[in-house]
Amino acid sequence: MKNVCILEHPLVQHKMAHLRKSDTGAKEFRELAKELASLLTYEATRDLPLAPAQIETPMGPADVQVLAGKKLAVVPILRAGLGMVDGVLRLVPAAKVGHIGLYRDPATLRPVDYYCKLPQDIAERTVFILDPMLATGGSAVEAARVVKAAGCKSLRFLCLVAAPEGIQALQAAHPDVPIFAASLDAGLNDHGYILPGLGDAGDRLFGTL
Repeated sequence: MKNVCILEHPLVQHKMAHLRKSDTGAKEFRELAKELASLLTYEATRDLPLAPAQIETPMGPADVQVLAGKKLAVVPILRAGLGMVDGVLRLVPAAKVGHIGLYRDPATLRPVDYYCKLPQDIAERTVFILDPMLATGGSAVEAARVVKAAGCKSLRFLCLVAAPEGIQALQAAHPDVPIFAASLDAGLNDHGYILPGLGDAGDRLFGTL
């Protein structure tokens, strides 16, 4: 699939196996989601530009490479996306954080906006939209639309589990947005939930089952 990266690293697959287990409690689930978000960020930042610099080591000067001033922002889709934020910030602590609130109408399965707060300089930043699940794709499509409407020209979508239907929907609406996922699952059930999936990510993150 073009513009889609499914992480097949052994550590990712091992952590995903434990994340999916029905007897994994909220504390462990949060830690696993955070660790997986860091691994996704490692891959999603692979092409960040570098610039040469010179530093002093204890043994003398050294020519090195540093990030070339690339500005980043993290925008979780509430509420489940919050579980991935700290994992991203572990690797890019200077990134600004915005929030988009969406919920899925249970009858239509369409996203409904209820909150949006983005960094004022969002147009100057590469934005990572975070949501553990890319199911129907409705929330991802709407979040990307909102961020683009605010002026952002560089977007990436990070998720833990993706369904083919969600990938297809996001690519159809925003073909310029790369997708990074820890797993590609079989598909959706009649209620729009990913199979085999991992259940409701928000409920499992916050213990509201």
